Amino acid sequence: MANPSGARRRVRIIGGGRAGRSFALALTQTGWRVASVMSRGDDVASAAADVDLVLIATPDAAIEEVAALIEPRPETVIAHVAGSIGLEVLASHSRRGAVHPLVAMPTPDIGATRLVSGGWFAIAGDSITSEVVDDLGGRWFEVADSDRSAYHAAAVIASNHVVALLGQAERIAVSAGVPFAAYVELVRSTVDNVAQLGPAAALTGPAARGDWATIDRHLAALDPDERAAYQEMVRLARRLVPEA
Repeated sequence: MANPSGARRRVRIIGGGRAGRSFALALTQTGWRVASVMSRGDDVASAAADVDLVLIATPDAAIEEVAALIEPRPETVIAHVAGSIGLEVLASHSRRGAVHPLVAMPTPDIGATRLVSGGWFAIAGDSITSEVVDDLGGRWFEVADSDRSAYHAAAVIASNHVVALLGQAERIAVSAGVPFAAYVELVRSTVDNVAQLGPAAALTGPAARGDWATIDRHLAALDPDERAAYQEMVRLARRLVPEA
């Protein structure tokens, strides 16, 4: 719901890491009034004073403790930016919310740019959460508390696990004397194929066609430390093949 008064919203962010500073920069760019970011060691008791929203961007394990230290105010929403945690960790506050961006934020500057680049966000709770996303120019969907762990697991697979697989591709490419940059271009085109066709239709290669002889040659060429991951990905790839 849009701010009915048209006044600039006020937010205080708790957490001086990459996520907190990314949100601070991005919300400032979109016209929000951002109070000084609070970090570890700061007294957060009065964090909800004179703001519309407190955004907790601490490590997940600290969210409940931080929220409990904030003196509740009926006019202020307390929200967190965690993906796998629901609203129960904010139980001491009557107005609660969650805003989790489906973007990687490796640095505050890159994170801020991505937060205002039309990405997706998972939200829950108070309607101010959708207002945050709307002002950032993003798209949002709601995730129930009971589904947040599964939602976040999918996010980790789509981002972190892809990075881990590319780390493996880089190691193997280097061992063959091939520039890793060539494979990055392959990844970009593959992601485009998945976006256009879906994972099953986009799958190509020996696992898709059941070419076990080629797979065996791959395994023989790999360092033993790389084989288990390769075999597991073959198994997952075969799940996409209708008759497999």
